[in-house]
Order: sequence, then C-alpha cells, then structure tokens
Amino acid sequence: MPLRDSLAPYADDLVSGFGLLSRLPLPERPFTGARSVWVWPLVGAVIGVTAGLTAMAGLWADLPPGVTAAAVMAVTTLLTGAMHEDGLADSADGLFGGWTPERRLEIMKDSRIGSYGMLALLITGLARWSALTVLVTSPAPMAILIAAGALSRAPMAVIMAWMPNARQGGLSAGTGRPSLSRTSLCCAVSFTVALIALGPEALPLILAAALPAVVMARLAQKRIGGQTGDILGATQHLAETAILITATSALL
Repeated sequence: MPLRDSLAPYADDLVSGFGLLSRLPLPERPFTGARSVWVWPLVGAVIGVTAGLTAMAGLWADLPPGVTAAAVMAVTTLLTGAMHEDGLADSADGLFGGWTPERRLEIMKDSRIGSYGMLALLITGLARWSALTVLVTSPAPMAILIAAGALSRAPMAVIMAWMPNARQGGLSAGTGRPSLSRTSLCCAVSFTVALIALGPEALPLILAAALPAVVMARLAQKRIGGQTGDILGATQHLAETAILITATSALL
C-alpha cells in the first residue's frame, strides 16, 4: 500500500477532529466521527498555543494582566465558536430547570439562555478570568495553557464511550460512540501532551480535569439518562476551568 494511502485515515481523523472542535479553516475530507477522538487533545493543544501567544503578546505590549486575560478568553472563544460555553449554558438550564428528563432535554435544545445558564457562564467566566490574570504573568503561561487545552478535552471522549446518548439526534449522537481503544488513545495523547508541556507538575492538573467530569457524568446520568453534545461541551469547559484554578493555586 502506498504511504499516502496508509496515512489517509489519520489525515481524515485530523481534519474531522479539528473541524468538529474548532473554527479553523480546513480542507474537505471525509468525516470520521468518534474515530477522531484521539485528535481532540491536539486540538486543545493548538488552541492552547494560540492562547499562550496571545498572553505573550499582551505582556510584550505591556497590557494589564486583566486585559491580557480577557484577550486570551476572547481568542479561545473565537477559535472554538463558543461551543463549550454554549454547552455549559444549555446544560445548566436543562439540568436544573426541568422536572422530568424529557423536559430537561427540551430545555437544553432551546437556543435561548435562561437564568441558570447565565449564572453558570458568569461564575465560570469570572473564575477563568481571575485565574488567567495570574497565569499570564507566570513563568510558563504557554505550557499551562497547552496542558489545559489538551487535558480538558479527554473527558469528553471518556463520557461518550461510557454513557449512552440521552437523545437520538444531536451532535453527540451524530458523532457516534468511540471504541475503548480510541478513547484510551485519546487519554494517552492528552496525558503525553501535558507531561511534555509541564513535566510532573501536570499530574495534579489531570486530577483537576477528572473531578468536574465525574460530577457532570453522574448528574447527567441521573437527570437525563445519558449524555448529549451540551453535556460534553459543559464538561470540557468545567474541566478547563478547574485546571486553570488548580494551576493558579500552585503558583500562589
């Protein structure tokens, strides 16, 4: 088999993974769905590199840390199309605003943001900004942001593999459920990227990413009977927030 043909499936996975989790301009290739979950930590790492460059540019321009932190948040939101923030808002509205699984799923599907969603975005936004104001002036903001981007995307694959879809349609159902081997590869890539970036200091960040993922998984299973794309997006957002807070605590 020619080398080009043997590498084609990996190229398809790369384009699918980046196309699903980012708004980067990409060539057209076949969508590989859940097979591409191993790419997701790489997507997070690339977004982390961009966030790190933004932080370095802010420091070079002598901007206040708070302004630089806001710029980092803006860049990462633009690169992802705010899909994780949208998932958090919809999940908060649905999980806490309905009395039955059916009603909760209906609320989550509604594009309007309610009180719970606004509060979730406000609280996590303040937490992320507060953490980033410290991290952007740290000795290694790039390494921390790369690790945070990679580690926070692995829990999505684990939840997809472990939990059934709560509804038949939607982004998660359309992507499919990853196999155990692909999920394990996703976690391995995530841990490897974080360890390369930070060394042993990445270990507490791995635990920080796991805690909100476990809480979200249990809550989703109890209230809607499974996972959705919104649940996955919320999990990533909360995991990354927990990582940033943990990294900040280690610096203080």
